[in-house]
Amino acid sequence: MTVPLFREDAYQKTCDATVVQINEKGGIILDQTVFYPTGGGQQGDCGALILADGSRIEIATTVKGDSPDQIVHVPAEGQPLPEPGATVTAEINWDVRYRLMRMHTCLHILSAVMPYPVTGGQISDGKGRLDFDLPEASLDKEDLTEKLNALINKNEPVTFDWITDEELDANPELVKTLSVQPPRGSGKVRLIKIADMDLQPCGGTHVKNTQEIGAVKVRKIEKKGRQNRRVSLIFAE
Repeated sequence: MTVPLFREDAYQKTCDATVVQINEKGGIILDQTVFYPTGGGQQGDCGALILADGSRIEIATTVKGDSPDQIVHVPAEGQPLPEPGATVTAEINWDVRYRLMRMHTCLHILSAVMPYPVTGGQISDGKGRLDFDLPEASLDKEDLTEKLNALINKNEPVTFDWITDEELDANPELVKTLSVQPPRGSGKVRLIKIADMDLQPCGGTHVKNTQEIGAVKVRKIEKKGRQNRRVSLIFAE
């Protein structure tokens, strides 16, 4: 098991860890980590593992392992591998992570502005999108942009709590995403709450306040199938 420190504190940039295993593909598994693995539409963290002698192993991305509670750090091509048992300092690329956090929280707000079932989504560096199960409708980029930024500027707190798997099963309406299910298996599921705007299970990383997101704009609205509408966002800066 890899302890996912980012679940309790998405702002933690580094941690000390021990190398538990090198898998058959050269992926590095630690006993704990601040690196978020690809999942829920959010790309995995990049960064570095720093060994005791000061040498660095650049990490290109992070993915889930063979079991739900295993996290694999994927080295960039040509990087050396540490020995199992070695002590390292795991250090994420904070600039990239923070942009992912801001965009992920923004997509939660988008799902509040557009209260339709979500059929897909993706969060990458500086941009994101959600797909909605939406019949013929006239969507206006400027109007959506204005509504999004109005909610962002409300300066509302973003908090989290935990419920059991059984409590989630008893409240299926909490799950907005049809294509991505919240992470299960540990017996509890994390709920992300944005004031009175949004409440849904999510394992991703988020900012603490909506104003941290900054100004955004709707870049494109596309028709993807008979009832599928894709709304793509970028940061306005």
